[in-house]
Amino acid sequence: MTMELRRLDASAWETWYRALEWAFGGLWEAPEERALWRELTEFDRSLALWDDDRLVGAISAFSLGLSVPGGAVVPTAGVTMVGVAATHRRQGILRRLMSRTLADAREAGEPLAALTASEAGIYGRFGYGLATRGLSVDIDTARVTVRVPPGTDGIRLRDAEPTAVLDRCEALYARLVRGRPGMLERRPGWEKVPLLDPPQEREGASELRAVLAERDGELVGYARYALKPDWAEGGLPDGTVLVRDLDVVEPAAYAALLRFFVGTDLMTTVSLRHRPEDDALLYLVSDVRRCRPRLGDRLFLRPVDVGAALAARTYATDVDVVLDVADDFCPWNEGRWRLSGGPQGAVCERTGDAAELAVDVRALSAAYLGGPSLSGPAAAGLAGELRPGALAATATAFSSPFAPWLPHGF
Repeated sequence: MTMELRRLDASAWETWYRALEWAFGGLWEAPEERALWRELTEFDRSLALWDDDRLVGAISAFSLGLSVPGGAVVPTAGVTMVGVAATHRRQGILRRLMSRTLADAREAGEPLAALTASEAGIYGRFGYGLATRGLSVDIDTARVTVRVPPGTDGIRLRDAEPTAVLDRCEALYARLVRGRPGMLERRPGWEKVPLLDPPQEREGASELRAVLAERDGELVGYARYALKPDWAEGGLPDGTVLVRDLDVVEPAAYAALLRFFVGTDLMTTVSLRHRPEDDALLYLVSDVRRCRPRLGDRLFLRPVDVGAALAARTYATDVDVVLDVADDFCPWNEGRWRLSGGPQGAVCERTGDAAELAVDVRALSAAYLGGPSLSGPAAAGLAGELRPGALAATATAFSSPFAPWLPHGF
């Protein structure tokens, strides 16, 4: 079989995107959603694989900025829109698409590549590791109260139309990006993503609304949400508050917003999805069990350039270790690297010195943002100590005081 891999031409976008929709179940997305993703598509970073006149494979990448420990925003290939026609499975197409995309990212000088996975089992073979997880809760408003820290009563809440207050909310979001690893710098056009609200996808919920938390006129927090009314047997109200975004710059603002949602009339559940693993909510509610917390995978990450990636972040403690990296999918990363650094910065360069810690790229990928410790991958055989004490010292240095968090997909 002869197939041709080409850059995506703008005239073929509809064909390309429809092939992706088929790969994800065949349903047409709402026109508003399709229009936004077409606007954000980077055609020079999008690939289409053609079998004669039929498009059988697709992949794209966004030029993203991802926050890392220490506060730097690192250029990152946001791998996305990946699909292979059902008729062409098991023919190495995905491997070919991913290989070309990572090679392009390397040429563009991007130290990292990241993606969110529809099927979590696919991407480990390409060197990706699970770097962030998301917390989901469903708060029982009849049995849960909100503990409010000092100053909460000084917060003024104001309802608003989301587009009318977008600039203020985006300015607050931008203040948060460098303070927590895993957050996306919202570059031009991306501010529209959190506002997507196609009526055909609301499933009985209201239109999206915003609520602002202000202190003396200054914005200190905001949330975007919808209401989904429902009624139980006997006419009892049984609605749900669907909280989409909630960003704050002080604890009292979070408490004020959460108290507002829990006290909403006719609603018996407050649902939040994809929150940070260490979210303040867990410490503001009176009964965590009545919130049914659970964790799910979010961001999968891998270094495109091990040296540049490890030098781009800071480390919790001083570290000086020679890593022997195994990376069969991006062989340019393989070999020995000396990582030297600490809280003020780091360098990572090729070395001929004896290795002290053998590490599979998947282990580096998972630990890079400071979430899972390297000790976990080591216990699974993805890292091995070649010098006594090297694992504990390196794992400690890689840690972050804040759990990494991906606020929205791409």
